[in-house]
Parts: sequence; structure tokens; C-alpha cells
Amino acid sequence: MRSLRSNAATSYGEQVLDIEAVVRRTGFDQFALLTLQLATPPAIAFAASHPEQVSRMVIWNGYSRMSELLGTQQVQALLAAAKLDWLVATEAIGAVAFGAGQDPNKVHGEYIRQCIGPEYFELADIATTWDASELARSVTAPTLVIRERNLQFVLLDSAKDLVARIPNAHLLVVEGKWPENTDTAVQRTLDFINDRVAESLPPPELPSGMTAILFADIADSTGLTERLGDAAFREKARDLDAGLRTVIRDNGGTPIEGKLLGDGVLAVFTSARQAIEAALACGRAGADAGLPLHLGIHAGDVIREDNNVYGGAVNIASRIAGLSAAGEVLVSETVRSLARTSAGVRFEDRGEQALKGVGEKMRVWAVGRREG
Repeated sequence: MRSLRSNAATSYGEQVLDIEAVVRRTGFDQFALLTLQLATPPAIAFAASHPEQVSRMVIWNGYSRMSELLGTQQVQALLAAAKLDWLVATEAIGAVAFGAGQDPNKVHGEYIRQCIGPEYFELADIATTWDASELARSVTAPTLVIRERNLQFVLLDSAKDLVARIPNAHLLVVEGKWPENTDTAVQRTLDFINDRVAESLPPPELPSGMTAILFADIADSTGLTERLGDAAFREKARDLDAGLRTVIRDNGGTPIEGKLLGDGVLAVFTSARQAIEAALACGRAGADAGLPLHLGIHAGDVIREDNNVYGGAVNIASRIAGLSAAGEVLVSETVRSLARTSAGVRFEDRGEQALKGVGEKMRVWAVGRREG
């Protein structure tokens, strides 16, 4: 961002000041913000502190914590090489990004040498502390997170973490390694930005009135923590959380961002059929991750407040989820009635059940794929 190579910013806070200076010079009141890799933490910090200016954000192969990049083997090797041979190191960056033997490597190396000097890599120890992970939760702009699947030095987990933290974020995984499939990412970026770039977009509208509510919680989280260890369990749970939110959005639902219930998520739908499809997909995702889920769905009136929903129907959905076996989807009679002819599933009667805090017993049904 800074024009003088010897004046590199030593904190991402200084880089935020650089962005602010550029914005003042352009005179734009509102704009879409695109960021790549190293610039992601300061871009997140700027978007979080200037929500009125950033209408949309695109993060391309980014991460909220610099330690996620600097800890990879490829980057550690580049840092070591930069101290020994600056020319070789800069062209090696192209080999990591594009793949060995690619034509762009030499040109990319020359570009890097025009932008920075070897002293830039001496900032690596300082940059390790750059962390915008908590600020990401305050970003209000709709955000597209793009990750090229075969890019080695940016972890897929970093992209998933961004999607889980930024309230209105979506993940796009592009096959191949840059620049093998750049056109897809560029086109999706342009489509995303140009959709409503001139408008100030609020968070997604949460339905009021009759709403289908899905609860998903990890089964036996205490036992899993003891077997896996706290750090390993939390990492797996965080990855699953990001995956569940993507599944929910793909099925027409809205995850309630920032409202984690134990080790699970809460989501709302305007369609009982879509809620059931999302629940089944969430169940498969939990099983694939080795973290089976309790899943429950109810439908009823909800009260919308900010980016949250309340009401008796929400509590009932939570209680129904608590009744389900690991990997099982249970729904209320209301949901079964709404989706009986449209969901393409079978319902198995589990009888009337007493729900904690609910005066009357309620009939619940287990959901399964229709045979044939």
C-alpha cells in the first residue's frame, strides 16, 4: 500500500490508515472492497470500522490471522530463502502461487522486486501478531470469500473460518491453482460486486411471523472433547460450524450469526421443506466430520429483533433437537403437516413427548429418506 519500499507498515493498523488515505483521495462515499492474501487483516479492520462506506467485500485467498499464513511450510521456506538469495526467493514465490515451471513465475518475481525489498520479510515476526479474527464479526457488508482449492500456502480452513466469523459471508471454492481457473473467480467477483454495489445493504432479512426454525447441536460434545482434546475438538467444531452455515444458506435458510448454542447453530427458513432438506444435509456434514448432530425443527411465530429471533417456537425447536438421537432429524407435527406432500421424505411417528418448559406434550416425527 505504501509507495516507499523502505516505509513498510509494521502493524495492520498502519495499513488501515493507508486505506483511509486512499479513500479520502478518491472521494468515494461508498464502494466495494476487494482484498487478497496479505491485505486481508487490514481490509477486515477497515470494513469493520467503516461499515457505512463498504457496500460489499470480496476476500481472495485470505485469512483473518497472519499466523495462519506464516506458519505454513511453503512460507517458512520462502522466508529462509529471502535471507540467502533475494532473486531466487522472489521467483520461488511464483512457483508456489502458480506451480513450478509456469511462465508467469519470472514476471511475477520481477513485479515483487519492484514492490518490496528483502527487508520486507524481516517484518514476518511482527506480522505474526496481526489478528483481525474478532473484528471480522463486526463486518456488516455482504462478503464473498474465494479460495482456490490447490493453492498450498493458504489453508482452506482459513477460508472456512472467515465465513464462520463474518456474519453475511459466502464461500466459493474454485478448482485448480491460480492462474489455471482465474476466469471463474473473476466472473463471480464481478457478478457479486455489480449486483447491488451502489446500495447500502442491510444484514439479511430475518423472517417474522410463521417461520421454520432449525436447531443443530453436536451430540456428546463433552465426551468428544475428552477423547479428542479441547483444542482438536474446538478446531473440528469450528470447521463444522462454517460448513453448516454454508449448507443452510445453500438450502434457502438464514443462520443466526453470532448466536452459537453450545456447539451448534440456529437457523430460520420461510419453507418447512427447505428446513428439512437443510437438516438432512447438516446431518450428513456432521457425520462426515465425525461430529454427529442432534437436529430438531419446529414452525411457529417468531419475534425478530436486530439479527436474532425469539419466541416460544424457538424454544420448542431447541427442545425437539434435544430429544433426537445422534444424526437423527426430529420435527414437530406442525412441520410434518406443512411439508408432508412436498418434502419427498418419510415421517416416522415418535409419539407425544414431554418437552422441558412446555406445558403440553407434543407429537414429534423422525425424518428419513423415502424408499424407492
